[in-house]
Amino acid sequence: MTPYDASSPGSTIAPARPALVDGFGRTVSYLRVSVTDRCDLRCVYCMAEHMTFLPKAQVLSLEELDQIASAFVGMGVRKLRLTGGEPLVRKGIMTLIERLSRHLASGALDELTLTTNGTRLAQHAPELAGLGIRRLNVSIDTLRPELFTRLTRGGDLSKVLAGVEAAQAAGLAVKINTVALKADNAGEIPELIAWAHGRDMDLTLIETMPLGETGEDRTDQYLSLDRVRRELESYWTLTDLPLSTGGPARYVQIEETGGRLGLITPLSHNFCEACNRVRLTCTGVLHSCLGQEDEADLRAVLRGGGGPVALEEAIRAAIDAKPKGHDFVIARGAAPALARHMSRTGG
Repeated sequence: MTPYDASSPGSTIAPARPALVDGFGRTVSYLRVSVTDRCDLRCVYCMAEHMTFLPKAQVLSLEELDQIASAFVGMGVRKLRLTGGEPLVRKGIMTLIERLSRHLASGALDELTLTTNGTRLAQHAPELAGLGIRRLNVSIDTLRPELFTRLTRGGDLSKVLAGVEAAQAAGLAVKINTVALKADNAGEIPELIAWAHGRDMDLTLIETMPLGETGEDRTDQYLSLDRVRRELESYWTLTDLPLSTGGPARYVQIEETGGRLGLITPLSHNFCEACNRVRLTCTGVLHSCLGQEDEADLRAVLRGGGGPVALEEAIRAAIDAKPKGHDFVIARGAAPALARHMSRTGG
């Protein structure tokens, strides 16, 4: 494989190829790509405190990430989201974003975005904006510095808040992602919403998901967002919105704050019937369902000498086999629904 060169034309997008439609008639238009399994935080619901990360040889190169993502764009994917781990710790990430932004310029791609923990956002926000990123998601589960440090096992909240400010100053729209944790931030959720809405940011609440061994019992942390919504409705007016940003969230408008609240409910209300997304791990494994063990090894296709046709065939076969939905269950003493960590799955 030749060295990756950001100045080279790269792969081209062939016109008029059939869209990606699974066996249940759902069109896949959204790809989430984990560019690394590494992260500079160790959030208690996401990673074990002492993670063993993948050897470099097992992780897709920048060129391979570009090849696979571009193949998806050529088959009708309109939205790419880069995730991790923490995507901004990946060496060369800006080069990859620059390469992928050619699909924005051509009109083949509607949006290129990323999800970040915000620790390196102050450094990178202006360049991200210059490369065509228009909005991003930042994960913040608490505004209490001590709790933030405990939940992230050593993180510094001030760095993340500085990153949010830098992103907004660069003209990026920021949405806050907050995992609802019954034992830690349940009572803080209204404050987090008011804080985000007061700074012109949407906020999305996410139920904790049983993925990967983290060294923590997530049974005590599971908080149904049905319960959260009922509590919020006891003092705020929530109006359902017919809005979709291409992800699994359902949205409501909070009249008193003037902002939007998203609810991602993989356990209390699954979102499978309208699923339009698939996930690529940093090792090149394609998962067509977040909550199933289905997989297609696209790295093996590339490194085995398979060209664009072989790659497209492998992708289409995986989409055709996309499961109807996930079967997440969270119960005391039960093993995680899946062994793989979110940091390898792509969000």
